[in-house]
Amino acid sequence: MDAYEVRLKSSALKELKGLPKRDAGRVLSSIRALRNEPRPRGAKKLRLGKSLWRIRVGDFRAIYEIDDERRIIRITRIRHRDVAYR
Repeated sequence: MDAYEVRLKSSALKELKGLPKRDAGRVLSSIRALRNEPRPRGAKKLRLGKSLWRIRVGDFRAIYEIDDERRIIRITRIRHRDVAYR
């Protein structure tokens, strides 16, 4: 199976850069793993949008869209769990 391409929106990249280094490393590692498994165990489909998913990485959430036809994952937000869904 071909790997998915992972793209970060500029706002998500900015949020990632604003995280503490240790947390940013863990989040980045989890995002990279999405290339081989876009719907990993524990990922949840969100009600907010038709194609939005989220993964938990400690106290942080990565919100993303999956385009199965083009095999692209778009990371839209990376936020603390308290504000991730606002």
